[in-house]
Amino acid sequence: MISRVRVWLNRTYAENVFFMDQLRRNPCDRAVKIHATHGDADSPVLAAADTAELEPEGLSPAAYVEYALDQCTRRGIDVFVPRLHQSAIVAHRADFAAAGTALLAPPPEAVAVFHDKVIAYEAVQAIGVPVPPWYRVRTAEELVVAVEKLEADGYKACFKPASGAGGVGFRVITRAPFSLDHLNGFPSPYVPLDTVVEALTQADEPVDWLVMPRLEQPEVSVDCLTGTDNRIRLAVGRTKNGRRRGFTLHEQWLEPARMIAEGFGLHYLSNIQFRMFGDTPVLMDVNTRPAGGLHQLSLCGVNAPWSAVQLALGEDPGEMTPPFLGQDYTVVSGPRQLRPVAIPHQRAEVSEPLPAPAPEPAAAEAVAVDSVSAAGQVLPL
Repeated sequence: MISRVRVWLNRTYAENVFFMDQLRRNPCDRAVKIHATHGDADSPVLAAADTAELEPEGLSPAAYVEYALDQCTRRGIDVFVPRLHQSAIVAHRADFAAAGTALLAPPPEAVAVFHDKVIAYEAVQAIGVPVPPWYRVRTAEELVVAVEKLEADGYKACFKPASGAGGVGFRVITRAPFSLDHLNGFPSPYVPLDTVVEALTQADEPVDWLVMPRLEQPEVSVDCLTGTDNRIRLAVGRTKNGRRRGFTLHEQWLEPARMIAEGFGLHYLSNIQFRMFGDTPVLMDVNTRPAGGLHQLSLCGVNAPWSAVQLALGEDPGEMTPPFLGQDYTVVSGPRQLRPVAIPHQRAEVSEPLPAPAPEPAAAEAVAVDSVSAAGQVLPL
């Protein structure tokens, strides 16, 4: 009899409720028990899990590693998918292995390269992957110089944190003065250069930004599954052009993604993003974790989360080619059930599995996330 697999996701994105759904719908019909922890009692991943706890706040990375090891030991976790404090956790892979837990994350050397976008751009450029022009800035003076250089070459400048994820802190520089145009409609990523310069001048400490040209669509996110032998098992590009989404296996996207995933040992699941710089696809970002939209590959007949868990367990799924590419689609929001009451913080004893959620009444409290498992069809243009 094949034993069930215990998987833990820590403080992850709301969209990973679909990651959890796919683990349960694995083609092997293997029983999966999912544990989730989060700092927000209303995160939908807590309601979607079999067991759940609120994470203690204010832990240092080192203290969080101790907390994580305790969770793995008490819960009998087979596979841990770390997002929060990933760098600190992977540095203790041997300790987790001693506790019987496999980490579904790259080795510390790979995580370190892609934690800092400047180091990442230098590293991938050295192996022949194209990157856009970029400038690292920490002061108002450096920002102005970088923006002027880019504008002199005919580009629109933008900036983002040198270390960050999910598009947080991304802004596009404009020369237009602040006016009601910036206050009409929905919030915009555009910000006047004078406003940014004033904010930097008044700041108590320097920033750490990457300034670069605004890259053009399409945006292609290549989801990669890589073994510990540094060999790609799966690579599929998810395309984004405005509202329209789709899939691609074109080598102009997959070849540089393979070079990065295999060349830097991005074991298990990673997401490598490209955009256009003129006529050339260039690297935009590398995520050393599963992408929030990974579940969309199910439209191509692929269950990437389960294949990654198999790899972590030493059960190699072999090289995978999607049996088909799904049609173009769009992403819509949908409700997910929340736990009816706040759950307690970490407890000494193992909590009982959560009861199956009751049918959701019309007025039940729910949360909207960025996509649904059955993505809506895009109507012909």
